[in-house]
Amino acid sequence: MAGEGEGVAEPGSTGGVADGGEARSGRGDRLRVSRSLAIPLHEISWRATTPGGPGGQHANRTASRVEVRFDVEHSASLRPRQRAVLLERLGPVVSASAGDERSQARNRQLALERLAERLGAALRVLRRRRPTVPTAASRARRLEEKRRRSVTKQGRRAARSDDE
Repeated sequence: MAGEGEGVAEPGSTGGVADGGEARSGRGDRLRVSRSLAIPLHEISWRATTPGGPGGQHANRTASRVEVRFDVEHSASLRPRQRAVLLERLGPVVSASAGDERSQARNRQLALERLAERLGAALRVLRRRRPTVPTAASRARRLEEKRRRSVTKQGRRAARSDDE
């Protein structure tokens, strides 16, 4: 590991998805993103820091805020199409963090869930918009409304004399 509170998520580590949390995980050593993608936890690096803001001695001394990062460019678990889509929509490295709870293990689980949601949303295929044509009745209603507005506005104009 790179240092205290920093490193790569491992299957036997404390807290989070690997220890039975349900962050869309199928297996204990993978982060389930979608039906077609499960990322091994060893490809996700994580770092724990002290949370910002008020909180007194607990917040000042414990590294309970967790940031998880996933390297899209160098991941072996992504297929070429998935990698291209993620690089285009999210960039080369995707990260998520959580500092909502007092527990580092719970924040790690929340951060993994948020990472899975971001990746899943980026991989979601958007349906193409099919252009529609207005119906004949809607065109007729639109033109009739324009005629009515025109008559209303003509009635508001000042009367003009033909002498001018």
